[in-house]
Amino acid sequence: MSLPALSFEQLQQYAPLALRQSIAAGQYQGHTSGLGKGRVQANIVILPGDWANEFLRYCTLNRQACPILDVTEPGDPYFRNLGGAIDIRHEVPRYRVFRDGELSEEPLDIEHLWQDDMVAFALGCSFSFEQPLLEAGIRLRHIDLGRNIAMFRTNIDTRPTARLSGKMVVTMRPMKAAAAIQAIQITGRMPNVHGAPVHIGDPSLIGIQSLDKPDYGDAVPVEADEIPVFWACGVTPQSVVQASRPPLCITHAPGCMLVTDLWNSAL
Repeated sequence: MSLPALSFEQLQQYAPLALRQSIAAGQYQGHTSGLGKGRVQANIVILPGDWANEFLRYCTLNRQACPILDVTEPGDPYFRNLGGAIDIRHEVPRYRVFRDGELSEEPLDIEHLWQDDMVAFALGCSFSFEQPLLEAGIRLRHIDLGRNIAMFRTNIDTRPTARLSGKMVVTMRPMKAAAAIQAIQITGRMPNVHGAPVHIGDPSLIGIQSLDKPDYGDAVPVEADEIPVFWACGVTPQSVVQASRPPLCITHAPGCMLVTDLWNSAL
């Protein structure tokens, strides 16, 4: 017997463990921006063992886009350093499965796909710095509108390894100039969750043709007295996977993060 679906508003009151349990039970399948108040959220990348070491090196070369929070042992589906033991096969609202670089499915659970050599990576997420921004009085329109964050592929090259290369993906948050300066100062102190912005202003300079058409997430309007502010995004590995084509890769669906037990203040 399936459990009833839970609304975003209901889940805003949940502690991380209860939130993950509800997700594992299939009660929520949406974005996590605004959930798990004050807790670290993580992007997820899962690869077969023969790609894992190279991906680890790729992350060390591209720390702003891919800041590592935790890595599982080969074949072990549990993260051990994000608070309690977290079973990565069940506790993300929605996953993406790439086969030879092509998106093949978006399941709610990946137990049937787990292999004995798989390694899971938890990468820092910009959702973790949103609470400090809100506490500083900076409004975030995607949260006000109840939308997923807008994410865009750019023309910014990441540093390659032998088999992994691709362009950076960024998140966009519109702000007035004074708020943008304040946001730079706040996020610059949080390198484990992407740090300071990679670009401010004209989106065409980083290869974005229209802010009305994000590659992932939802469009968020930019008002006449605002500027778009762009941060490196943990969806970057999905862009890299599509370019580099490993035989199998599993990630979170954009905006559907792993909510951990760690406090943002611990980063």
